[in-house]
Amino acid sequence: MPKKKCTTLFEDSLEELEQLVVQLELGDISLEESLKSFERGVALTRTCQKALQDAEHKVQIIIDKNGSQTLEPFTDE
Repeated sequence: MPKKKCTTLFEDSLEELEQLVVQLELGDISLEESLKSFERGVALTRTCQKALQDAEHKVQIIIDKNGSQTLEPFTDE
């Protein structure tokens, strides 16, 4: 079940990051707590970026195995 673990790690990290952003935006915490939250946010961002890079790599492997090198940009239309 590594796929589920990776997905859960990404989703949990993203959710925690979103909560930290809200907490920081409210400004209801001390400077020390803000710095700790910021540091945690940087670590979570790196975790999410790594998970996305891994997913992109897997997609590239699948495309390479299928012999299709043509990628099209994603548009949200």
